[in-house]
Amino acid sequence: MRRSPCIAAVVCLVSGCVIPPVLHAQQYPARPIRMVVGFPPGGAADLVARILGQKMAESMRQQVVIDNRTGAGSAIASEIGARSTPDGYTVVMITSSHASNAGLYKKLAFDPLNDFSTIALVASASQVLIANAAFPAKNISELIELAKARPGQIDYASGGTGSTTHLAGKLLGKMANINIRHLPYKGAAPAMTAVIGGEVPLQFSSLPGALQQIRAGRVKALAVTSLKRAAQLPDAPTIAESGVTGYEASNWYGVVGPAGLSRAVVERLNGELLRALRSPDASDSISRQGADPTGNSPREFQAYLKAEIVKWTNLIRAANIRVE
Repeated sequence: MRRSPCIAAVVCLVSGCVIPPVLHAQQYPARPIRMVVGFPPGGAADLVARILGQKMAESMRQQVVIDNRTGAGSAIASEIGARSTPDGYTVVMITSSHASNAGLYKKLAFDPLNDFSTIALVASASQVLIANAAFPAKNISELIELAKARPGQIDYASGGTGSTTHLAGKLLGKMANINIRHLPYKGAAPAMTAVIGGEVPLQFSSLPGALQQIRAGRVKALAVTSLKRAAQLPDAPTIAESGVTGYEASNWYGVVGPAGLSRAVVERLNGELLRALRSPDASDSISRQGADPTGNSPREFQAYLKAEIVKWTNLIRAANIRVE
């Protein structure tokens, strides 16, 4: 009987070690959540993050603070996420640039796959291959035929070296076995001006950035880069259905946390994101940004991220693309 207080004390001590994590999972989130975005306010990634963050805040009854940390093609934001405490209070809105950074930079301060807990893929946006109105090819098949007849003589513009629009052109060249030359511009807008003016015949562009010029007839859309046709441009075929089977170069958006997030927190965040994506107002808002709401499981997103890293790293290394 004398040992009972000692035994009770030990039991209480052990219980004290076990209960807090359980209570933490039940009470999460107990304070605001920070969502780091590697691009400036007003861009597509920022807007998608704010749309979803607002819906999550309403549901979870905690503020979701958007923290814009630009630089190094979003690698700075990814590093912040990788180094944060795995408690669910810091997550990152990553994009397709997170996958391409694995090949573009000689050394990153983080492992783009293993240093993160994947939560959900939330949206995907097509790019579009546009041409000057006077360019002779009207579709991908005619472009491929022309490029094979004039190897290395047809140029395409992009928003800069290492950008997703640059890589989309390199992927087309590889998969269609054609040699088209890349001309980097300091942003998508100068590249568009060059195409309209006939300085360069082709450009890979974000769909929202090109729609107005396509509708005005200043440029023509040859194809979109997604696996399915874009709702905003339904008459434009995909590159894949135009004869380059399996081609895809979409801009995508997903949410990750640092490695080591508990399963309970990952599942809670995944559920909140999927709930937000199912809401008509959030879904419509994302669609107005030229993106399609998606949503999947943490495991599915991890497999997708891994495949994207492998695809772009192999392409970047084969083309010897580097950014400093």
